[in-house]
Order: sequence, then C-alpha cells, then structure tokens
Amino acid sequence: MVTVLTATGLETRAARRAAPGARIVEAGIALRRLAQREFTGAVITCGLAGAVRSGLPTGSVVIPSTVLRPDGRWLTCDDALADALAAAARRLGLAADRGSLGTAPSLVRGAARRAWADRGCVAVDMETGLLTAPRIASVRVVLDTPERDLSDVWQRPVLVLARPAAWGEAAWLAREAPRCAARAAGVLGEALRPARR
Repeated sequence: MVTVLTATGLETRAARRAAPGARIVEAGIALRRLAQREFTGAVITCGLAGAVRSGLPTGSVVIPSTVLRPDGRWLTCDDALADALAAAARRLGLAADRGSLGTAPSLVRGAARRAWADRGCVAVDMETGLLTAPRIASVRVVLDTPERDLSDVWQRPVLVLARPAAWGEAAWLAREAPRCAARAAGVLGEALRPARR
C-alpha cells in the first residue's frame, strides 16, 4: 500500500478526486500536521512546487530522481515509483522533468531560487526531503517560477487583504493553484490505477 502525502486542503481534495480509494494523508505544509515522519512502506508526495530554474513554466510536471534534503543530504527516489509516475504523465500527454527537487524550510523567492538551482535543483517543495521511508517518490507541478515570482505577502497570507497590490496575484493563484494541483493529482491517479500496473 502506498501512502500519498499532500500538504494543503487544495492538494488533498484534488488527490482524493483523482485517486479514489488511495491512502491520502493531509500532512500540512512542511509536514506540520504529521505526527511521525518515518514510514515503513512506500510514500508519494503529491502537490505544488516552485521552479528555481528558468524555462520551467507554471504547469510543468516534476517527478524527481533525487531530492535535496534541508540538511544538505541527497535522497534517491524509488526508481519503480518514479518511473510509474513518469509513464502516467506520458499517458496523459504531459512531459515530466526528472531533475532534482529541493526541500526548503520556507517559501523560496527571488535570489534564493538561484541558490537552489546552483545546488542542482529544478524545483522546490517543503515536504519530500523531510520524510524517511524505504521507498519515496514525488509528483509536483510548478506553480511559481523565477519569471512569475510570488510576493513576500505569501509568507503571511492574512496580509493579502491589507495589500491591494497583491490582489492581482491572489486572483492568479486562485486560478492557477487548483489547475496545477489537479494536474499533479491526475498523474498520481493514473499511476495508481490498478489496470495500469
């Protein structure tokens, strides 16, 4: 049995629609809701990511081969799980970037993106590299990019109401985040479909 970890309610709802019957756990951003971070079975993280390399636009699928943990160690993703996710993306007509994913302790913006790219990452999340399990894989879809950076207001989203300049960005996020979460969940659902194994 594969455990699917999502960070937010948006990602969880998308995963439950696309993969009914799968064991899906909403772990919170940076796994804040997860009591334990060690698993005995296979784990797939599913959701959104931020690109750190130029040329990886919003909507790009990332299925990493390796993950850079916050402590600087590298995690090698399970080949069979990652290959199944990549094959699912292809069946859906989506190209998957198999580059490295970084796990950051907070939202990565501006010049910090370049630092992660210089370490060999194509995108960052806030969960995958915090896990320990015999088999780990991830499917992420890019939301924000170096070309479409997020403002600092998203460090504390409650401030959006007080900053009219962020309202346009909020509208963009309200449109794009559900679309990207659904794309990641669609790849997951296709990979977990029993008839496809």
